[in-house]
Amino acid sequence: MGLVLAKLWSFFGNEEHKICIVGLDNAGKTTILYQFLMNEVVHTSPTIGSNVEEVVWKNIHFIMWDLGGQDSLRAAWNTYYSNTEFVILVVDSTDRERLSISKEELHKMLGHDELNKANILVFANKQDVKGCMTAAEISKQLNLQSVKKHKWQIQSCCALSGEGLYQGLEWIVNNLKKR
Repeated sequence: MGLVLAKLWSFFGNEEHKICIVGLDNAGKTTILYQFLMNEVVHTSPTIGSNVEEVVWKNIHFIMWDLGGQDSLRAAWNTYYSNTEFVILVVDSTDRERLSISKEELHKMLGHDELNKANILVFANKQDVKGCMTAAEISKQLNLQSVKKHKWQIQSCCALSGEGLYQGLEWIVNNLKKR
């Protein structure tokens, strides 16, 4: 009986869930990825292409793809969408000028067939910076209320301290349980 339980536990414990982390350049995507992986700040350079890491949290395995956010790289994001269960959109809460670009990219992604069943988590990053936009302001500017075909959540966070990141992961875990 113990062997059967061990086999069942290993089966469920090894299930992998694909997450694409997207956002404009300098939003904090890679910093968030490595906070999840190592619980510490890693000094990074701009991502050219992608980074991929396996993050295990609460015995759940996530394959997280951190996709470069420069204008020239965003056109290739759709090549990573296959089998994606969650999209994490990272928004720089201090970058008011480019929020409309984030909105455009988000709504373009949501129209992609391979993301029909993906849930969306928006991290309103850099909440530690004075004068940043609140999560409510960002939600309104991104027009998240119009998103009806996808479950979504916006979460204030600070990638440098890790504040708010695990609340976002908890939302993802809760949505996995509902599937």
